[in-house]
Amino acid sequence: MLPRLLRTYLHPYTGLLVCVLVLQFAEVMASLYLPTLNADIIDKGVATGDTGYIWRMGAFMLGVSLAQGVCTVLATYLAARAAMSMGRDLRGEVFDRVSGFSEREISAFGAGSLITRNTNDVQQVQMLVMMSATMLVTAPFMALGGIFMAVTRAPGLSWLIGVSVPILLVAVGLIVGRMLPLFRSYQDRLDAINRVMREQLTGIRVIRAFVREGAETERFEGANTDIARVGERVGQLFVLLFPLVMLVLDVTIVGVIWFGGHQVGDGDVEVGTLIAFMSYLMQILMGIVMASFMTIMIPRAAVCAERISEVLATPPTITSSPDAVDTFPTPGTVEMRDVTFVYPDADARVLAEVSFTVQPGTTTAIVGSTAS
Repeated sequence: MLPRLLRTYLHPYTGLLVCVLVLQFAEVMASLYLPTLNADIIDKGVATGDTGYIWRMGAFMLGVSLAQGVCTVLATYLAARAAMSMGRDLRGEVFDRVSGFSEREISAFGAGSLITRNTNDVQQVQMLVMMSATMLVTAPFMALGGIFMAVTRAPGLSWLIGVSVPILLVAVGLIVGRMLPLFRSYQDRLDAINRVMREQLTGIRVIRAFVREGAETERFEGANTDIARVGERVGQLFVLLFPLVMLVLDVTIVGVIWFGGHQVGDGDVEVGTLIAFMSYLMQILMGIVMASFMTIMIPRAAVCAERISEVLATPPTITSSPDAVDTFPTPGTVEMRDVTFVYPDADARVLAEVSFTVQPGTTTAIVGSTAS
């Protein structure tokens, strides 16, 4: 559901997304180029005492950094514009569909759930688009580019990448896999707490009249406790992810310093190259970290997209006939013959074989929400 929803509502903003992709690619290329320039300054400037080379390359690095910053700002602005526009269109589409629902569809979804789907659920999808355009796009560029540059600069240390990256991917995959059902449960409980709150606000006079404040407080506390427990379990997995990533990162850095130090001592690797390799390794693992952060958002957004699609795919049961009579040239009589009314899935009919006539200038009403 999520890819189909994004494909449909992001299509008008393809141009903005293409510009974001180009700018993010330029930003990543600049980020990958900076460690190489830094290594050259160390190996060719600091090691040889060439102050002029240090100043020239330092000024060039500053220019590359400024270009990188400009690309980042423009990419973020365009990504935000595309994401917010998509969210606006999606909310409008859901609102239009819900506005045509009859009591049957509203009861099936629940008023609280419909409010959540048009606010929180749309916001989750909108946030996914925003973060994907700013982080998820750069993650593969940074990881793959970092691997290529690191292997090119120091082939003898590339085996450390082959060990740390798979370990990190497996750990992230296991944690994210456990989060998916929790996100679905969290959204259901968010529906429940919105439903309880809405019912209490709507029926506040009845609650006070029958002195039911205590019971309603306990009811809200139950729904509030349920969502808090699910949120705690999601948080426990979430806080486990980043320490695990940092542990793998730190152990890998220690390995680079240990084995790279021996190669520097043997003259196989220069100091600047070792520092550049460490920078590329940081970029590789940070790319994986950014991707892992996005994989946490994707399951929740997928659940929200499915819930939104359910609303958009539900046709109203009560629609106007193309040949319906909506104007009367002269006052006339409305007559009902053997009219029957029944609620969906009800065991018995509420009204059965009712016949009546409404004369001009008179009013006939069926009183009561249950047609009693």
